[in-house]
Amino acid sequence: MTHGDLDAALWRVLAASGRDDAGAFRTELDAVESALAAGSEPCWAAWRAALSARRALVDGHPDAAADDVAAARDALAACPPAPSTALALAYLAHVEAAGDHPDAAMLLAVDASLLTEQLGSGEPTPALHQAHLWLSRTLTALDLEELALAQAEQGRRVSAALPGLADRWQLLRLCAQQSTELAQTLRRRGEVARSVELAGSALAHAADARALDVEPDPDDLDLLDVVQAWALACHDDLDDALGPLRSAHRRVHRTGSTWLRGYTDLALARLLGRLSQMHSGGGHAEEATDLLVDAAGAFAATADRRRYRQCLLELGQATAAMGRPAEALHWLDAYRADTGRAHARSRELWAEMFVRRSRLREAERQAAVLRRHALEDPLTGLGNRRSAERRLAGLRLGTEPLSLAVVDVDRFKEVNDDTSHLHGDEVLRRVAALLREHSRVDDEVYRWAGDEFLVVLPTAGQGQALAAVERLRAAVAEADWGDLPLAQPITVSIGLATAPADGAGDPPGWRSLFDTADLHLFSAKRGGRNRVRAPGLVGDAGDGPAEGTTA
Repeated sequence: MTHGDLDAALWRVLAASGRDDAGAFRTELDAVESALAAGSEPCWAAWRAALSARRALVDGHPDAAADDVAAARDALAACPPAPSTALALAYLAHVEAAGDHPDAAMLLAVDASLLTEQLGSGEPTPALHQAHLWLSRTLTALDLEELALAQAEQGRRVSAALPGLADRWQLLRLCAQQSTELAQTLRRRGEVARSVELAGSALAHAADARALDVEPDPDDLDLLDVVQAWALACHDDLDDALGPLRSAHRRVHRTGSTWLRGYTDLALARLLGRLSQMHSGGGHAEEATDLLVDAAGAFAATADRRRYRQCLLELGQATAAMGRPAEALHWLDAYRADTGRAHARSRELWAEMFVRRSRLREAERQAAVLRRHALEDPLTGLGNRRSAERRLAGLRLGTEPLSLAVVDVDRFKEVNDDTSHLHGDEVLRRVAALLREHSRVDDEVYRWAGDEFLVVLPTAGQGQALAAVERLRAAVAEADWGDLPLAQPITVSIGLATAPADGAGDPPGWRSLFDTADLHLFSAKRGGRNRVRAPGLVGDAGDGPAEGTTA
């Protein structure tokens, strides 16, 4: 099973999960479950648990869903920062929102949002596009409509760079829907000018979606028809909106899903409510109330608690306006009973929490970046001198052998003087890469200063260290430098020092060991360069530095 096969299986079940047809989701998940089981990485373990949690919610088993969510979160902790991880976080946030756990959904949504921002400058991928889509849906469920629209717009920009027209259509439709719903909210708050502006954006997105050469799912196409007519109403084109919305309403009630029927009822009820305020008589208010009752039943049946609560509130307001106080109290009491602790808070507070937590997480990420930069050489990606000194200070010399090698690029000043500093930088990058590539598994390479590098060889006695650093010298000398305008190929000189684990006397400190290696580097330079020099071996009768090897 290839990664492409796993991704294809995941996209299928995610597409089914995005609809309100629980049967289709179960069927698709059953069909791909064995394929998803083949994924061994932590991210696939997270997906299996997240999808299992979604199925448990659909089947009415919240305790099982909670166990699966916990398993998914544990698996995600081991996943690298990648678009697939952002998508899994966003989907799990949506599962938590569907399970009416807004606090947990919020935390996951923040993590997913920060990761998408971190990855946004990279190459657009289907996983990143889907992450924005599920984040938008999650934030909608949390009543954070403006943030939901922002995520949909980001997803639209990602999808515009992808080859798949179906992805682009999906995000254009979502942007149209989110813009229309936010326009409705803003009109209710009295922000009419901005509401009309957003409705215009929704109409533009809908037109762009229709211009694409794709054949969407019939329910999705019907949803776009409803959204476009609703956007016309929010744009103050009420008479132009009524005919298309009634036509869509008839069609949806013949063939549409339960949720879509409720959504269409809600849109038409809101349009009729506005018409009743403008024109007395005509029966619009009574029809709007009946439609709101039907919409509330549809949303209750499909577990869309947010829109169910909206219907209850609007029913209370509408019946109160019609002079039916007893009925209005009934609907408002039902609204209060269904409004959980999270939903009792204002949208502004939720938005403030999201933004504040996002900033805190971003500050944490920036602090980690600064810590890394403080210990990392930006040119070569190696640890810098500060990082090397921290490592050396933590070593316990004398308990086991340890060798240090100081490596210097021969005639590096001539490279800078004869060519340019840009070529000099490229030489340093390549030497760093060669040292890292040809070191032993446990050896550590640092850029000490300028053209000087340090190699720490834990547990290496002098014989092992001589062989290891000779391999480094040869790797540089034998590398192909022909693409750079150099007077002669690059070589390095290396000085080596070893602290044995013989337990005799006090072991030398790392600074003394470094000074010894640096002294023998100087000897290698004086001896002709492109060579390794080290002290005499323990017990050697010689009284001068022993040359490990020469080139």
